[in-house]
Amino acid sequence: MARVSVGGAEQTASLVLVQGVGVGDYVLLHVGFAISRIDIAEAHATMDRLAELAGQ
Repeated sequence: MARVSVGGAEQTASLVLVQGVGVGDYVLLHVGFAISRIDIAEAHATMDRLAELAGQ
């Protein structure tokens, strides 16, 4: 189990499906499970796009 930050809110997520995740890594979450590790450029591009869609 890990503590993750999603949009500034912390929650618990299972790491059972993804090997080798460490502090500072970005992961794709689905219903409380990390399902893949993603690189920082992809993570930032995704977060920027989601903010754009939300009108921020």
